[in-house]
Amino acid sequence: MNRLYDFIRRHPTWVDSLWAGFLLMLSSLWIVASVSAPPSPDGSDQLPQETGQQVALIPIALALCLVVALRRRAPEKMLLLATGTGLAQLVADVGPFPGNFAFLIIIFTVASRHTRWASRFALAGALLAPTIDTLRWPNSPNESLYAEIFGTLFMTLAFVMAWVLGDSLRTRRAYYLQLEERAKRLEKEREAQAKVAVAAERARIARELHDVVAHNVSVMVVQADGAAYVLDSSPEQTRMALETISGTGRQALAEMRRLLGVLRTGDPGTRDGDEYVPQPGVEQIADLVEQVRGAGLTVNFKVQGTPHPLPSSVELTAYRIVQEALTNTRKHGGPDVGATVQLSYGDDELSVLAEDDGRGAQRELYEEGGADGLGHGLIGMRERVGMVGGALEAGPRSGGGFRIRAALPLKGAD
Repeated sequence: MNRLYDFIRRHPTWVDSLWAGFLLMLSSLWIVASVSAPPSPDGSDQLPQETGQQVALIPIALALCLVVALRRRAPEKMLLLATGTGLAQLVADVGPFPGNFAFLIIIFTVASRHTRWASRFALAGALLAPTIDTLRWPNSPNESLYAEIFGTLFMTLAFVMAWVLGDSLRTRRAYYLQLEERAKRLEKEREAQAKVAVAAERARIARELHDVVAHNVSVMVVQADGAAYVLDSSPEQTRMALETISGTGRQALAEMRRLLGVLRTGDPGTRDGDEYVPQPGVEQIADLVEQVRGAGLTVNFKVQGTPHPLPSSVELTAYRIVQEALTNTRKHGGPDVGATVQLSYGDDELSVLAEDDGRGAQRELYEEGGADGLGHGLIGMRERVGMVGGALEAGPRSGGGFRIRAALPLKGAD
């Protein structure tokens, strides 16, 4: 059955030609009946008895069958052909016969299409055709006027219903097409949102990896260099440096494990009960400062205001800003550099200040967020601060050194 439906949908002209053949068969039977039937004494039948009428009936029937066969391939042209055929039928005085059923079919077909002039023309024909038929070929004299009026109204209703059904089909098709277009548009929007989400997630992971690797590895490198320098002269300092390297490495592994744990969320291979290190916050900044001091960098840490609970996103942003600032100080500050870290608690925002008195980073590392492609840390800072709706200032400070100041609003952050 499905194959039959598929065939009908793929070959509509063949199906219409089959119906046209059936209509031609009925018309042929009508012609044969008109030739063989004797004339009615009272002239009440509508069979064409004259030779001219019978001859004109053949091309009229063929034309109407052609209208049915090609109604979907060329509906507007077939409407005009049906109109011309109807006028010829009036002129030749060929009364109604089975082939006139083609008028209903072409009215329905044209109304179901989107050509408005053709649809309006078909509606006008639907309203006028039954009345013209009654006036041109009145019924038997024995029938009353009321019967003729009722018959005309009934036929008019049938023609109008054919147009209404076709127009309803057109409206339904337009509605389904609109639904399909909307579904395609929503699918494209979902794909675009998915791509944006993937890009944002990649950027977040890149920021996390940079913060973890850049800070901890730089501390390990500094400690390793110091241990190598005092290996023979001061074994105790060497032992302390190695302990710092070991602790920093464990901390880096813990943060990497936390990050990978987030990426493995929902992975069937993840064991139940696995716990990952939580996101660092402002409480861990003191430990971070102590770690940097242990690596040989002088850091002055201050807290202004009364500490109070902060949104997790603000805490993580503040921690990463201080971490990146101290890493940059260690990288670019030069010898004997000192740094200052200050947290200022307010009712509506948390202010983070990190500055040093060294020679500072190269200008291209902070202009436009790292235009040379090397300042990924500052780019990450700007992205983090922007995600919580804050503002970031980064650049050289007067008197030498580098300053980073961030204002992190507390309202609206999660």
